[in-house]
Amino acid sequence: MEMPRVTECTVLGCSYNDHTACHAAAVTIGGRDSGEAECATFIPLDVKGGLPKVMTFVGACQRTDCTHNDHLECGAASVRVGPGAASADHADCLTFNPR
Repeated sequence: MEMPRVTECTVLGCSYNDHTACHAAAVTIGGRDSGEAECATFIPLDVKGGLPKVMTFVGACQRTDCTHNDHLECGAASVRVGPGAASADHADCLTFNPR
């Protein structure tokens, strides 16, 4: 299985975000089964981190209730990350689709 790419991140307060592109090597999608599908890699620091070249993938998905989840791996063609529904200070997987 090929890991899906993170094609967009609109969470400007994340250390890995650089002009709406995620620069982490890989992200983990977490959160509770009944809550938001959170980007568990989100780090709200003033220090920028990540790789100089954008090549971010979904490394793991803990949301077993998502239609794209297959044995804790994301099977979506690509993933978008954006501000959380509950708070703009959090990052959510916008590709999350509950079963």
